[in-house]
Amino acid sequence: MKIAIGCDHGGIVLKDAVLAELKGRGIEVKDMGCFDSSSVDYPDFALAVAEEVSSGRCEKGILMCGTGIGIAIAANKVKGIRCAVCHDVFTATMSAEHNNANILSMGGRVVSPALAVQMVRAWLDTPFGGGRHAGRVAKITAIEEKYFK
Repeated sequence: MKIAIGCDHGGIVLKDAVLAELKGRGIEVKDMGCFDSSSVDYPDFALAVAEEVSSGRCEKGILMCGTGIGIAIAANKVKGIRCAVCHDVFTATMSAEHNNANILSMGGRVVSPALAVQMVRAWLDTPFGGGRHAGRVAKITAIEEKYFK
């Protein structure tokens, strides 16, 4: 598996812990930045990660900003992306099982590095449930087909 990761200055506090977890699992990581706490614009990193996932160059992505919200909104503007903002292990699990989220988004001002690692574990270890959820994800894809030209 190959995962793209990106953050802005608000999410940098989570990045080292998340990278260590991914590398500890033997997952190949494509780090799209940022690389320090200097103020940057989160849409740039959201787009970089979302394009890696949308193109198939990476299977999944992880994004981090101050709240996880802005970076997720930006990522979700890319066709084929289902980026879920999660704040705990339950929401991370449900984003994988029910929504087949291909990008996990978290906030460095909302969750601790230790909780972020637990969320990443849950998200990666939870398979998509399919069944009734597959029909709902298909409806999301149909919305994309209608509006993304």
